[in-house]
Amino acid sequence: MSENTQDALPCWGPHDVGGRAAGPVDRSEHDTAQWEWQIDAMVRLLLQKGVLSDFAELRDGIEKLTPEDYERLGYYERWAAAVAYALIDKGVIAEDELRATVESLKEGRSAAGGAGAA
Repeated sequence: MSENTQDALPCWGPHDVGGRAAGPVDRSEHDTAQWEWQIDAMVRLLLQKGVLSDFAELRDGIEKLTPEDYERLGYYERWAAAVAYALIDKGVIAEDELRATVESLKEGRSAAGGAGAA
């Protein structure tokens, strides 16, 4: 492959790891947190109700994450971010409304001494 062809290749996102050495995969059993089950259920309900058309929409949202966010966030945290992107893009919720709700939840958790933190 010539250097010019390599220069023309698209930039790959942090999710495009096929064929790259990325270290060992942790295949150990682990508990699923309650909030992770809730994210999973929310995605399935949004699909069932037709708010999300398919898992490709979820993937699109995950691909919008910055490389730093992609690396920092866990699996279901990425799903939550992708759902937020989709709901904002579809006009189901306004971004400022979502931010206000998240801040309110954070304040409530802080006032309760961190109770319910994931």
